[in-house]
Amino acid sequence: MHIDVRAFRQLRESAEAQAAFGPLVSAVCESDMDLADLRVVCDWIQYKNNFRDTATVRPLIAASGGSAAESAVDGYELAVDLRRCAQPGTDVAAEVRAALNDPDNDRLWLEPWVPGSASCVWRFNALYWQALADWEKATGREYERSLPGGQSAARDTAAAGDVILGLFKIWDELAARRALPEELYVIELGVGNGAQARTWLDEFTELDRRHGRDYYRRLHYLIGDYSAHVLDRARQEVAHYGEHVSGLVLEATRLSGSVGFLGGKVFLVYISNVYDNLPTDEVATIRGRVYLVQTRAYLGAAAAERIAAQFGLRVAEIAALTDRLLRIGPELLSESLPEKFADPGQAVLFWQAVWAALRQAERYVPLEGLDTYQVTPTLTGEILRPLLAAEGDVRMHVSNGALSSFADTLPLLHPFGQVVCHDLFLTSQHQYRGGFYGPGKYDGSTVNWVNGPLLALLANRRGFQVRFSEFKQRRAISTLTAQVRD
Repeated sequence: MHIDVRAFRQLRESAEAQAAFGPLVSAVCESDMDLADLRVVCDWIQYKNNFRDTATVRPLIAASGGSAAESAVDGYELAVDLRRCAQPGTDVAAEVRAALNDPDNDRLWLEPWVPGSASCVWRFNALYWQALADWEKATGREYERSLPGGQSAARDTAAAGDVILGLFKIWDELAARRALPEELYVIELGVGNGAQARTWLDEFTELDRRHGRDYYRRLHYLIGDYSAHVLDRARQEVAHYGEHVSGLVLEATRLSGSVGFLGGKVFLVYISNVYDNLPTDEVATIRGRVYLVQTRAYLGAAAAERIAAQFGLRVAEIAALTDRLLRIGPELLSESLPEKFADPGQAVLFWQAVWAALRQAERYVPLEGLDTYQVTPTLTGEILRPLLAAEGDVRMHVSNGALSSFADTLPLLHPFGQVVCHDLFLTSQHQYRGGFYGPGKYDGSTVNWVNGPLLALLANRRGFQVRFSEFKQRRAISTLTAQVRD
């Protein structure tokens, strides 16, 4: 039996977590599991709301010519959440025995086995942004109140000022050579409630006044977001800037379709807390073999029965109703089934109940070749090879959505332009060996940390240089800056 602990700091700081190992090992030894085929992985799941049970079993599918469903199992991984094990009242041995003895545990499945990026958790995530007004009405608070500190990390005057002064320096140098375009384009992705745009523009106009170059007259500031509701709120926040600001509803992973006309013209793409909210797969190297992590969303039996009782449903109806909700949204769901959901508010309550109880089972399916795995429409898994080869046994995010968005963003840049992105970045692939980095739940959305070294590798292959720096206003956030390599 191999035990992998990925919670170094928390383990040292928590006597309760240390005490959990005795009951854990005893429960494993009491089971019928072949210990030679068992891995135990202990994470500290820092997200209070997440998709994991205290203990769960993940099969390792054996390599074969048939489908994964038909293949034999080549071992098991027992995944344990040390944070919940350390909580008072947790019977660690009972949780482990339940996972080992009955891994399916009468689950109500909501989907087939799929790669992580194709899971319905991302359909829930999309619904959250599409129907955000309905969700906020039900909760009585704006979504930003669910974030750490009650706001997005980049709403900071000092951080905006640093970026703007850097722009002014570039523009001054180009102006001195008579090479500065008449129109100066800046794009912001992930506009939130518009406070970041307002902070940035307020600081820009003040610094431009002091600078005396009249750059504001030439500025075109484009704000883009996936959510029309969020974008409307942001437009109102910066309405006094008039024609200097334009708003676009856009898909972050396919920017070229919306703003491709700005190719080679944008001096700054300013992004905050977008990449961590885009779909991602995970891959793992275990005993020298590379696996794709497949997931399958479910509700536990007790949760499904509770939801059925709350809404007067049969348990067997929940999966179909959930799929219908994800296809048409809460308003149309209530209109089409008024006998089940009297109004959109009831449909939102159903949505919230399913989301709160939603869990994911996982299994490892072997990748016969990285070149056969399509990371994005234009990128294969070969790009993962140097990161996986350097770490031995490791599991990491592929950040498929972030890679697609980043790759589509780089061609927008002027030769002296840059991307500045504040987000939950891992800055070294080695970090995956010592911590859990998602997925977690923020209110109604899904969040994962972003594989920074993978984005840097992509940028380098396309002639761009990436550097990471600390975001001083919040410890967990890092700033990625990308520009054409010197």
